Amino acid sequence: MRLPLVPTRTAIVLLLAGAALALVALLLGVAVVLAGAAAGSWLLALLIVMAGDAVMSRRAWRRSSIRLTRQLPAAFAIGAPSSVALLLEVAPGRTWRCRLYDGCDSALESRGLPLELTLPAGKRLETSYGVTALRRGDVRFTPADVRVRSGLGLSELLERLGAEDARRVYPDFAQIARYAWLAGDHRLQEIGIKTYQQRGEGTDFKQLTDYRYGDPVRHIDWKATQRLGKPIIREFQDERDQCIMLLIDCGRRMRADEGAEAAGASHFDQVLNAVMLLSYVALRHGDAVGALSFGTAADGQRWFAPRKGLHVVRALMGEFYDVQPSPTHSDYVSAAQDALRRQPRRALVVVITNFRDEDSSELAQALRLLRSRHLVLLASLRERIVGDLTMQPVTSAQAALEVGSAHLYAQARRDAFNRLAARDALMVDAEPRQLGVELVNRYRAAKRAGLI
Repeated sequence: MRLPLVPTRTAIVLLLAGAALALVALLLGVAVVLAGAAAGSWLLALLIVMAGDAVMSRRAWRRSSIRLTRQLPAAFAIGAPSSVALLLEVAPGRTWRCRLYDGCDSALESRGLPLELTLPAGKRLETSYGVTALRRGDVRFTPADVRVRSGLGLSELLERLGAEDARRVYPDFAQIARYAWLAGDHRLQEIGIKTYQQRGEGTDFKQLTDYRYGDPVRHIDWKATQRLGKPIIREFQDERDQCIMLLIDCGRRMRADEGAEAAGASHFDQVLNAVMLLSYVALRHGDAVGALSFGTAADGQRWFAPRKGLHVVRALMGEFYDVQPSPTHSDYVSAAQDALRRQPRRALVVVITNFRDEDSSELAQALRLLRSRHLVLLASLRERIVGDLTMQPVTSAQAALEVGSAHLYAQARRDAFNRLAARDALMVDAEPRQLGVELVNRYRAAKRAGLI
C-alpha cells in the first residue's frame, strides 16, 4: 500500500516532546485525566497542523506543474557504465526540496540514487546518475518516486514524476571498437589477432600495380610489363561474397558461470561478444553473416538470414540480444539438419558449443552432416576453472586429488575433442574471453588459404 505522506523527524520530535511533557506532569502530581487530556490535545493539534500543511503543500506542488524528462542512451551495453540525465522543469511560484528515486529496472545497478534536489521556482534543473547493466535483455524505467518536503517541514509528500521508458541491453561492443581502432592503426597483434602479408595474396584479382622488392615473381603480369616498360604485378585480395553461418548453442551446457564478479563475464555473454567480433570482421571482408540458435524450445529459436554490410552487426544483435541459455539438452543432429535446410549453399559453418566427452557420438554425427555440404569450424569453450585446478600447488592429499582429477578430465576431453576432427578440420578450443580472437584467427587463416 502506498502512503500519501510520511512524517519527518521534526514531527516525530514534536510528538515525543508532547509525550515527555505529559510524563513530567504525571511525575509532578498532575491528575492523570488532565495530563491525558493535555497530551491528547497536543497530538490532535499536531495532526491537524500536519494535515493542513500537507494539503496546502500538495496544492502548491500541483500548481508548480513540475515535469521530469528522462534522457537515456539509445541502448545500454552490459557491464559498461552509462549515465542517465534528468531534466526537471518547475513553474514559477515556490522552491521545493525533495529526494528523488528514479524507477530503474532491477537489471540495472544504479549509482548516486537517491538524488537530494532543490527545485528552484520558474527554472530548469539538470541532474544525472550512473547505471551499469548487469544482464542483457529489455529494461524498463518506471516513473520516479519523489519525497517532497512540506512547507512547515512536518511531513514528506510521496509523488511521482515522469513517464515509463524502455531500452535494450546489448552485449558489450567494446571489443569491436578496439578491433576497429587497432586495425586502422595496424596493431591487431596487441589483442592476439594474427596479421598476414596483404599485397599479392588472396584468391580474387584486385588490381595491377608496380612491382616492389619481395613481391612473388609468379604474380608478374608480363604483358603489362612489356607494354609499360616496367615490372607490373597482379595484386589479389581475399575472396569475397562468401557466407558465414553461426550455429550458437543455447542449451544447458552454455549456462556455465564461474562466479565472475563483473557483469557480462558469463560464458554465454562471452560467446555473444565473440559472435559480434567475428561477424564484424567477416562483414568487413565482404562476406555475408547469418546465425541460428539451437538448444532452446521451438518458440525460442532464433534465425537470422545471411546478410552483408557492417550495419548487419547491429541487426544481428537486435535479434540475439535477449537470448538466454536454457536448462534443456541441445540436439546437435536436429540443429545440423535445420542448418542444412536453411542454408543450402556452401558456407563456413561455425558451431559454438561447450563440449563434453559424452557428447562425442551425437556431435560427430552432426558434424558429418554439416561437412557433407559446408566447411565446418567447431569452437568449444574451455572452462578456466579446470586450468586453475591443474595449476594449484599440491599441499595436501585433497589438493593432490583435485589436481589429478582435473588433469584426467582435461585429457579425456582433449582426446574426445581431437577425435571429432576430420581431415583438414577447423577447430577452436579456447577459454571464453579468448574465443573471439581465436575465431577471427581461424576465419582469417581459412580466407588466406582459399578454403572459403
